[in-house]
Amino acid sequence: MRSTYDIIEQTFQQERGRVLATLLSLLRDIELAEDALQDALVTALERWSTTGVPHNPGAWLTTAARNKAIDRLRRSQTFQRNQALLLAQLEATAESEDEEMLQPDDIPDERLKLIFTCCHPALAKEAQVALTLQTLGGLTTPEIARAFLIPLPTMAQRLVRAKRKIRDAGIPYQVPPAHTIEERLDAVLAVLYLIFSAGYSAASGDDLVRHDLCEEAIRLTRVLVLLLTQERGAGAATEANGLLALMLLHHARRYARQTSVGDIVLLEDQDRTLWDKDNITEGTAILQATLWLRQPGAYQIQAAIAALHAQATHADATDWQQIAALYGALYRDFAPTPVVALNRAVAVAMAEGYTAGLKLIDQLEDTGELTDYYLFHAAKADLLRRTGWFDEAFSAYQRALSLCENSAEKAFLQRRLSEVEQQMQA
Repeated sequence: MRSTYDIIEQTFQQERGRVLATLLSLLRDIELAEDALQDALVTALERWSTTGVPHNPGAWLTTAARNKAIDRLRRSQTFQRNQALLLAQLEATAESEDEEMLQPDDIPDERLKLIFTCCHPALAKEAQVALTLQTLGGLTTPEIARAFLIPLPTMAQRLVRAKRKIRDAGIPYQVPPAHTIEERLDAVLAVLYLIFSAGYSAASGDDLVRHDLCEEAIRLTRVLVLLLTQERGAGAATEANGLLALMLLHHARRYARQTSVGDIVLLEDQDRTLWDKDNITEGTAILQATLWLRQPGAYQIQAAIAALHAQATHADATDWQQIAALYGALYRDFAPTPVVALNRAVAVAMAEGYTAGLKLIDQLEDTGELTDYYLFHAAKADLLRRTGWFDEAFSAYQRALSLCENSAEKAFLQRRLSEVEQQMQA
């Protein structure tokens, strides 16, 4: 039976993005909104442990955070005229509404406004993505630093500077006019995919998957596709549709990725009857319709790779040659990143033999770009294990285990490590 604390934590994770977006529409200051929400959470932990989680926790948190923001503004030692006006507006709102009336918007437009605000072109691309991951996705600064493969202090400074620039420059909190959407679209798509990825493979904690983040990313991408199609036509939404197809095809496997006790099940070992056929059908249809427009992009290529996996009735039927070719095109034309190079190396290993894949892995290792990326060492270890080089595989698994911070992933790596150790002793 889950503890009250676990229930409160899960509730906060589910409601955080909606509540923060609603608060920002009132406060226009990300740091103030985050601080007020944190204060409200502390109060929730104190009260809900005795009274239970309220019927509408989002409304409760929004109202409590709004009141905490009022308290913070009243105590401010650097009170400015715009803060005085804001305080007057908040106090008037507080007097006219009861606890259940102030609610996060059920339509995710407020969250889209938050994404577009964080992805304003006045901010550096890296700051745009990191800021939205923290504010809307609820990722911690250490989790975001790991996702970007950069030191924690660097990421912390980047986030603080971005929030203050939005406040001090008066960047508007809105979905921008149609003719200016294009300049922010790449960053918005990157943010939505990273939110999905953060839910699909949680960087830390006990759960492998956070379905709330995956579903939130899918929901927001649907809204973005609708917005782009209505404002600019179908051609403007090709990559957004590619991203939506990619998410649906990945999310289709959610029920097959773990056993009933939480153990990880690799793609090749998954029970494919558990895959969500509706997600696969929809994702494949969206991809096919998008490819007809002949405007290829990175998300469409990744969706095509996911579709090849989804169409294979069993692991041995996977078209690894085509997948390797698609990863090659993705790296060459759209995303020459070390992570894409790693995925291509694995695909080549499955298509042409483990030795061919390991040769590419070794070349990638020489660059040092993925030294602290645990999935690099896990992939290397797996190919070494399949090849029968158990001593080298053991060392690679140890390195991967030392870098991994997700409990489910660590348990899987530990099982592999034990299996390799037994082979070494045989």
